[in-house]
Amino acid sequence: MLDPRAVPFAATVHPQARPAKRLTWDSREVNADTAFVALPGERMHGNGFVPQALEAGAPFVLTDLDVPRAVRVPDAQAALFAWARSERAHSPLVVGITGSAGKTTAKAYVSAALDAYSMPVFNTMPAIACFLVQYGRSQQPLVVEMGIDRLGEMAELVDLVRPDVGVVTTVAPAHLEQLGSVEAIAREKGVILQGRRALVGAQASPFYPGVDTYGFGEGLTFQGEHLTVTPHAARFSFRGIQVLLPLASRVQAEAAVLGMRLAQEHGLALVDAAVRLTTVRVPGGRYRVHPGRFTVIDDAYNASPVAVSAALEALQGFNGRRISVLGRMLELGDTERELHAQVGREARERADLTFGVGGFAAELGDRAHATVPELLADLLPEVRDGDVVLVKASRGISWTPEKRAQEGVGLDVVVAALLQQRDGVPGKAAG
Repeated sequence: MLDPRAVPFAATVHPQARPAKRLTWDSREVNADTAFVALPGERMHGNGFVPQALEAGAPFVLTDLDVPRAVRVPDAQAALFAWARSERAHSPLVVGITGSAGKTTAKAYVSAALDAYSMPVFNTMPAIACFLVQYGRSQQPLVVEMGIDRLGEMAELVDLVRPDVGVVTTVAPAHLEQLGSVEAIAREKGVILQGRRALVGAQASPFYPGVDTYGFGEGLTFQGEHLTVTPHAARFSFRGIQVLLPLASRVQAEAAVLGMRLAQEHGLALVDAAVRLTTVRVPGGRYRVHPGRFTVIDDAYNASPVAVSAALEALQGFNGRRISVLGRMLELGDTERELHAQVGREARERADLTFGVGGFAAELGDRAHATVPELLADLLPEVRDGDVVLVKASRGISWTPEKRAQEGVGLDVVVAALLQQRDGVPGKAAG
């Protein structure tokens, strides 16, 4: 329980404040077990949601306001971060994971292998701080996804999380508008490697000479062996232990190698770790395979050139007619047209039909559409039994040009439409 009268900072605690099971910065998540911390936001300060949180039954509210159940402090954000650092100090093992692609996948597989608590989808500083407050004393390992999109941000995250193990999965063009170059990306992400233990994926290894590496291939420090990938599963062995990952690709297998290595380093039975890995399900939009009359690969949560390339490589391993549906990759700076054209060339090599939507649609696919409704009108009648459809884009892609900047409205709607058609409407005969 999170006791408001035992916080590691000076505060004035209202007599009605009571312990909570969880802490959140999002007032929509508040309930009788979940306390609320009122933080400054881009548009509104969290203080504006304090009445809503109290009405929802928040056990206490971390704020500078004089309200019922308040834990009053001059600066709620500074207090939250101080609390997070204090609780994190009690954790026996914290693994921090970053990379241009594959962070969430690696987090899921490492968490399973270590039988750890891991961050939910959000990986902002406040979300990480709330996670550390809640689980810092659990005595189970913690796995934290640490994404950045500006210079100096990784140093701030490392100061908060202080990972015992730092991991970089990949280094590739992403957030170039803020970070400037791939070399700057490598330098910024590399800050995570300054702890007691550092590991980098095979793709990222050229940027970090001398750092231990993991994955598949010659010359890596920790290798998975005998990798086979089919539409149904990825299989490999690690230190003689067989690992089976249902509906997984090479990217998932690389993350599992990382998980197995960390389990070995921290004294866990590899056989048990391998069993836990078989149950991993990554969040929606991150290479989730939906088999059926036709197969839909939902990789629509986000996209960068290296991530799209990995998804296209996985698509090529499927039987049947392969269809790529690609949307714009965001924050690529002055090189965005060239990078979209590069991805489009790879799509045309690996897929039988290529669709593009939004900005740079013509670079991404032979059948190019300005909006998602136009795409669906062309795509849905085309798909037939036996096809395999990959859907991937950055989340900024949306229904109409006017709403294109609305965050969260992405190609997940295409995935939903495909699954609805597959499961509810008779398909075309193949051939």
